[in-house]
Amino acid sequence: MSTAKVTIDDQTVEYPVIVGSEGEKSIDLRQLRKDTGYITYDPAYGNTGSCSSSITFIDGEKGILRYRGIPIEQLAEHSTFVEVSYLLIYGHLPPEEELGEFSRQLTHHSMIHEDFKRFFDGYPMNAHPMGVLASTVAALSTFYPDKEDGDSNLNIIRLLAKLKTLAAFSYKKSCGQPFVYPDNDLGYEANFLYMMFALPSEEYEVDPVVSDALRLLLILHADHEQNCSTSTVRMVGSSQANLFISIAGGIAALWGRLHGGANQKVIEMLDIIHDDNMNYHKYVDMAKDKKSNFKLFGFGHRVYKNFDPRARVLKKVADKLLQKLGVDDPLLQIAKELEDVALKDDFFVERKLYPNVDFYSGIIYHAMGIPTEMFTVMFALGRLPGWIAQWKEMREEPKARIYRPRQIYTGNTLTDYELISER
Repeated sequence: MSTAKVTIDDQTVEYPVIVGSEGEKSIDLRQLRKDTGYITYDPAYGNTGSCSSSITFIDGEKGILRYRGIPIEQLAEHSTFVEVSYLLIYGHLPPEEELGEFSRQLTHHSMIHEDFKRFFDGYPMNAHPMGVLASTVAALSTFYPDKEDGDSNLNIIRLLAKLKTLAAFSYKKSCGQPFVYPDNDLGYEANFLYMMFALPSEEYEVDPVVSDALRLLLILHADHEQNCSTSTVRMVGSSQANLFISIAGGIAALWGRLHGGANQKVIEMLDIIHDDNMNYHKYVDMAKDKKSNFKLFGFGHRVYKNFDPRARVLKKVADKLLQKLGVDDPLLQIAKELEDVALKDDFFVERKLYPNVDFYSGIIYHAMGIPTEMFTVMFALGRLPGWIAQWKEMREEPKARIYRPRQIYTGNTLTDYELISER
């Protein structure tokens, strides 16, 4: 076994080197504090492996993303979101009969308890759908508590089935429309679109082009290694918190504009450019200017130093969807112009600032008629199976420990209390 030596003052200690199945290397420093009294200092955990996992592999340099070893491009072409959910959570592609039963259970459990209407009645009219989603997912724990034997598989099914209903209801609440119940004759994606856009008094038929675009978006967002929200789910779950509360924590983390809100920022940026006489050249120049604080959202990625593999898939879908829907939207025209600049301009090409998944997903959701404030909810809907898989993997680890990061204290040293009369 390879080892790494750490020398502190006159003390040298050796620690094992751990090599992952794809050649990733790490130094096992779990005994560092015990051996030396030191801890590692790594703000934002950018160089810290918080766990070992067999769910998702990313190679940012080569632009690779795989779920359980299967390339994302193959899953996008051949799979369904329900099948990908099964793959992530249970570790393998299901046989046809098993997949059929899994899908049937998701349909069977898609209704929510009628008492949930009281929750929605209590939210203000302008409540953000993400706030509604996080709180209602947390509330599911009061309806479906974990059993003492720890068997949470039924709750996994319930959550996968009900989140799309809660997401659609949160939208209906935000626009004052009546709730539309699930239609058991529809598939997962079509059922969500039906609950989102149908009205009780009107006939509504789900466009298969839109439904397939949603399938791809959900698959491409299903998991992405140890990002902020996934790490949050693992940290909350490490305390033995139940599934619903742990996922609610992930939804809260995803809500932040530096995480799940990125595709929303893309549309807001396009709105700004549109209101400035569609002068996108001005904003491209501002993005290049080091003295400017302006940033073009949707370009480049913290992990991928090459083209985001999810963006490659979505670029094709975006072109196809916009053509088939015949959408005439000036924001989408601005987006196409910015995309053309990013793919050809030396400034962007040299820095590998390619359009990323947030850029294309924002465009596609906008073309589908999904309101901007629902974009992060859509992200949560797609990411759910990955969160569940990560929570399940963490809970099934032998001798799993509660997460407890350390800190470097920089506050006052010992300070005696002063009486008010002496201050």
